[in-house]
Amino acid sequence: EHILLARQVGVPYIVVFLNKADMVDDPELLELVEMEVRELLSQYGFPGDDTPIITGSALKAVEGDDSDIGVPAVLKLVEALDSYIPEPERAVDGAFLMPVEDVFSISGRGTVVTGRVERGIVKVGDEIEIVGMRATQKTTCTGVEMFRKLLDQGQAGDNVGVLLRGTKRDEVERGQVLCKPGSINPHTKFEAEVYVLSKEEG
Repeated sequence: EHILLARQVGVPYIVVFLNKADMVDDPELLELVEMEVRELLSQYGFPGDDTPIITGSALKAVEGDDSDIGVPAVLKLVEALDSYIPEPERAVDGAFLMPVEDVFSISGRGTVVTGRVERGIVKVGDEIEIVGMRATQKTTCTGVEMFRKLLDQGQAGDNVGVLLRGTKRDEVERGQVLCKPGSINPHTKFEAEVYVLSKEEG
């Protein structure tokens, strides 16, 4: 089911961790499970023969077990994630866009909107718009913060807090977006293509 969903939403790469290996005594059974997983991956359009599959036990790793299925298995998983999955490209060239995830009011500073920058760059001093759910508002970015550090800018891929000039806490909410002025045209209707899993698929 997870493999099918990953394919449907366009996940390009998969790394598999076969967990709970400490509960299996027969190594041949683990090999059989790995073969079945590879077949399943191939069936849904992933490169089953090339996909990294690591066998281990998360519980044993947490307990500090140094056997092959303990800590070394998790280290192998991390290595596979780093080597097999390419770093996603950041869409820094497009017009700034950030969906609003949360809104805070900071005493003496104003309203801070948090979210992940989807594309483009936002710099301190930039004019930005708040779009969606109500009339579009114009404001100015007076600060960018990430992990409690003040920055000059935030770019695509960054999780940031954006301080907004003259915007009240109740004037912006989750579900809206911050964007470069004029770059987003809100719509009240859209067409979608929906894939619903059949009973057999899960």
